[in-house]
Amino acid sequence: MGNDFQNIFMFNITAADVIGNIFVALICGIFIALLYKYTYKGLNYSASFTVSLIMLTMITAIVIMVIGNNLARAFGMVGAMSIIRFRTAVKDAADIMFIFFSLSIGLAAGVKLYSVAILGTLFVGLVYLVATKFSFVLPQNREFLMQIIARGDQVSENPFADIFRRYCRRQKLVNVKTIGQEPDEMMEFSYYIKMKDERKGNDLVSEIRKLYGVKNVNLFFDEDEL
Repeated sequence: MGNDFQNIFMFNITAADVIGNIFVALICGIFIALLYKYTYKGLNYSASFTVSLIMLTMITAIVIMVIGNNLARAFGMVGAMSIIRFRTAVKDAADIMFIFFSLSIGLAAGVKLYSVAILGTLFVGLVYLVATKFSFVLPQNREFLMQIIARGDQVSENPFADIFRRYCRRQKLVNVKTIGQEPDEMMEFSYYIKMKDERKGNDLVSEIRKLYGVKNVNLFFDEDEL
């Protein structure tokens, strides 16, 4: 068993191996990306992040093949990667999990452990799918903070009720305050809302912005803003 573990990184790479490793990483990466798209519950879905999961799986497999059993290459790769600075903050724990998911599957594919890569992808994906379906991991409805800035003399009393009824399961007015001074005085309304379908957050914001007198609308969750 110990010898098998030591031999994982001691292999000769042929052209067929390279193609096979990358192809397995591609198939597994596509599955991971589709799983992410299907289970995503947030408001700011990013198609580029989904594509990046596929590419990350393949690139990881290539990196492992480049390193092989060469310790100098491994340290050189670490040094090269350390100069990369990531400007996009990953705020969702599920996104971080998918990044590590892609990395681990790419590692397995890169060392020709195809059974580990394929079975690991299927098993972990199935567990995550079941967990999200039964709300073990992600809540079905999260609470958002909506801030609406409007001219107080141009909006009727509770003008947002009809729109909230269409998009929200629950809404609660938590704060009303004035901004500025007459004649440019504005009103800021703050609501806690739970949406029927979180993917329609942009539609909710867009409809409220169209109301007469509304100047600005912000929807917040975990410091995300639409």
